[in-house]
Formats: sequence, C-alpha cells, structure tokens
Amino acid sequence: MAHALEVTCRPLWKRTLWFFVGLGAVGTVLAAVHTAYWGPGPELGGGLLLAAVGIASLHRVTAEVKADARGLRYRTLLHRRSVPWHDIADVRVHLRYTNTSRGEEARRVSVLLRDGHRWVLPLPRSWSLHDPDFDAKLDGLRALHRRHGAPESAHLPVVSSRTAGRGRAGLLGLCALLLACAGVAASFVPDAASNEREWESATPCSAATPATERRECLTTLPAVIVRTEANRPKQSSWLYFADDRPVRRVAVSRQDAQAFRTGDGVELTVWRGKVREVAGKRHVWREHMPTAGEAAVVAAAFALAAGYPAAQSLLRLRGRRLADDEVLPSALPFGGALVGTALWLLPLCYLHPTAPPTDPGTVAWAAAGMSATVALFVLAWRATGVRKLESGGAEEVGWPGREVHLAARFLEHTDYNPHGFGTHIVLGDGPPAVTPHPGPGRFAARRIPVERLTVKQVRRIRGSDGDTAPRSWHIAELDDAGEPVRLAAAPADLTRIVHELRTAGVPVDASNREA
Repeated sequence: MAHALEVTCRPLWKRTLWFFVGLGAVGTVLAAVHTAYWGPGPELGGGLLLAAVGIASLHRVTAEVKADARGLRYRTLLHRRSVPWHDIADVRVHLRYTNTSRGEEARRVSVLLRDGHRWVLPLPRSWSLHDPDFDAKLDGLRALHRRHGAPESAHLPVVSSRTAGRGRAGLLGLCALLLACAGVAASFVPDAASNEREWESATPCSAATPATERRECLTTLPAVIVRTEANRPKQSSWLYFADDRPVRRVAVSRQDAQAFRTGDGVELTVWRGKVREVAGKRHVWREHMPTAGEAAVVAAAFALAAGYPAAQSLLRLRGRRLADDEVLPSALPFGGALVGTALWLLPLCYLHPTAPPTDPGTVAWAAAGMSATVALFVLAWRATGVRKLESGGAEEVGWPGREVHLAARFLEHTDYNPHGFGTHIVLGDGPPAVTPHPGPGRFAARRIPVERLTVKQVRRIRGSDGDTAPRSWHIAELDDAGEPVRLAAAPADLTRIVHELRTAGVPVDASNREA
C-alpha cells in the first residue's frame, strides 16, 4: 500500500444491507396500506421502525470513497464531495469510542482541509484495535497524500474525545439540556411548596362542611383489606379492599404490603380525591408527597451536573492553540469541585427551597461553602492548566548525587524494559536505571544504555499514545540505535530525567524539539 495508485473503499456485507433496504421498503408499504384502510395502529410503529432501518441501510450501502492522484472523493446517499490533495492538510484517525480492556475501538478516517474544515469519511470503518483491512486502506490514503500533497504532520494524528481537536457542540448541547432539566425541576418548587403547606394545614371534614369544600379537607372512611399483593421492589404493590369500597385498590411499597394482613380493618384518609393514608392497628401507610425541598435538590443537582460538560468545554477552549491530536488535561478536578459544592449546596436547597436563609448559622454555612467552592475551582483551574514543554537545556541545575526514584515509563518493549516491566527510573548514585518499584534501592533494576540513546523531542501526550500514560505527563521521543522509543513521565520529572541523560552523554536533537 505504500505505493498505491488508487484506494477504493466500499461497504462490507452489501447483500445483507440490501436485504434490510428491501425489508424497510416492504414494511413501509404494508404499514401505509394498513393505515389507509384500517386506520393507524401498532402496525404503523412497526412500519416506521422498518423504514428507519431501511434508510440507514441505504445510506450505508451507497457510501463509497475513492482516492487517486487527482484527489479524494466520496459519496453517500445525500452528499458528494471531492477535494484535491494539495487542499488537504492531514489525513487522520477519528476515534469515536474505545474499550482497550476488551480490545474494542471504533475508528474512522477524517481529513483536515487547509481552510480549517474537517470531514469524517463514511469509509473505511473499524471496530477493532487490530484490523488489517482498515490499516491498509489508511496507509494507502496517507501514501497518496504524501506523494501528491503536503502533509502537515509527519506522524499519524489520532483525534478522540480526549484530544483538543474534538468539537464542543456535543458538550454544549449536553450542558444546555441539563440546564433545561434544572429549570423544569425548579419550576415545580412553588407548586410543591404550596401543596405541602395546604396538606399540613388541612383539617378533618365536619358534618357542616359544604360538599364543594370537602375536597380540601380530610375525609376519613372505614375499609377492610380483602387481600394484599407484594410484588418485586421495582414494581407497585397493592392493597385491595372489600366490595371495592371506597376504592378498589391503593398502590403501596412492597414493605407496606407485607405489613398489612387480609381482614385488617383500616381507616382511609382522602384528600383532594386521593387516598393519602391507610391506618391499621399494626401499621400506617402514608403517601409520599414531593416537597419543595426535594424539587429544589433535583434542580440544583441538574445544574451541578451541567457544570461538568461545561468544564470539559472550557478545557477545550483553553487548549485551542494545541495540535488537534494532543490530549487535554482531565476535567476530573472540576468534577471534584462540583462534588464538593454539592456537599453543602444540596442540604441548603433542601432546607431553604423557596427563600434564601436568614438565620446567622445558615448564612455562615452558606458563606463557608461558597468560599470552599471558590477555592476548589481555583485549585481545579491550576491543576488543569496546559504545562509548558521543557527539554532539559544546559541552563538547568545539576541533579544532586543522592539516589531518587521518579515515576516514569518506557512505552516500548526493550532489552532494558522487557514487556514494559519498569514503573520508575532511578537517578543518582550510579547510572540511570529502570526499576519495577518506587525504591529504595536498585533491586531488579536494569541499566539504561545511555550510549545508544538520542533525545529527539519532548512533546505532550497524543491521541495515538492511547491510555499508556496519564494525561498530565509528557513524552520524550528517543532514538535507541535506530529504533524509536518513548519515555513518559510528569513534566518536571521528565525534565530531570532528560537532563540526567544528557549529562550522561545522550545528545539532544534540537532540530526536532517541539515548541
């Protein structure tokens, strides 16, 4: 594929896709005929489902991607596009989903145009970490691009949800949806508060109470339980009454259904046309009525949940100057700040759902909580900053002679890091070495052959590096006697390690150093 003259990508399982297209057409026709003659029914839903399946299959079966010396062309059911190679800046992998523990990965090919637009090609696709057909098609597209265009990246960029090149539209949409849910929940707070006050102030009906006002007072009626039905916890359990009086049955929890017995005489309290209480000699069941505090807690929880996609969008905005395939810092520090805020805000909303607190103790509680939230968000902002790249120049101070173990990993299998056993690098009091433990001592250590290594560049984590190292680490690309080797560590530790390697005689290739 390195010297391919043409690359053509067509969908697999074409016969199966055409079968579903035909099935969707037949289902749509039958549903339309049934609706025309006998009116809408369940068949209409089945026909719409088959129609959706048929359209999706037709979209897949008509997709095609072709690439040759003239450029890249693709077509789908609704689009046809073509672009010459000199207008394409990069051919990249678009990672939609990955599960490295199961070896599952959804990959597609995307192209970056020189005007900034991005296309995700309909083909080829892959759902595996090791797909020779996908890799061959990708290599062919990149080979054509190198021959007839001018790629901006020498490596293969991989854009995923962890990298800077992923858009913010989905995150902003999720944030808006959660905020809308918070607004809807907040709109129920006044009604819940009013309903709660009216229930607490309701008094028993008297003989003189007019019929038009009996709905707002408490009516007590005798009844006899004829049987109980205790279903599974996620299903409603029931109390059935003799002669269906005053009602046939009342939905209760499983525990309440088990507490009553057949033949028990009970009193039913009715308010606003519904049974609110069933009182017996052994047990009393009361209907749970949503309170204003509960509605306020739900609204606050939705608003706090909206903060996490907002934080992810903010991190993408902060990393807009990074390369599209560079991994952004994790938003978990902001998630921790939101959880810390929830610890004081949700109880406050439950106790004061309709008005701000006025008593000194609660005001002090709210003020302390707000101060803690501000401090947590400041710490999260600092923790998620994009670290400046450092390569360990000559201006650095020499490393002290004492022995120290730094968390670092060689990402490739080498003779001094067999099967990736090393978790730390030990410096000082001897040559640099790889160890499988954080020290002390050099037990099971393997010496790093510094005489074979050349430091090529120091860079941030890329999407192509996968989950091999934490997001906040940097990677030093080394040349080990002609073989590329990656060394990952925290930025400060990596600077010290590179400086130690340089001091031990490892040259630094300044021409490949990233800015």
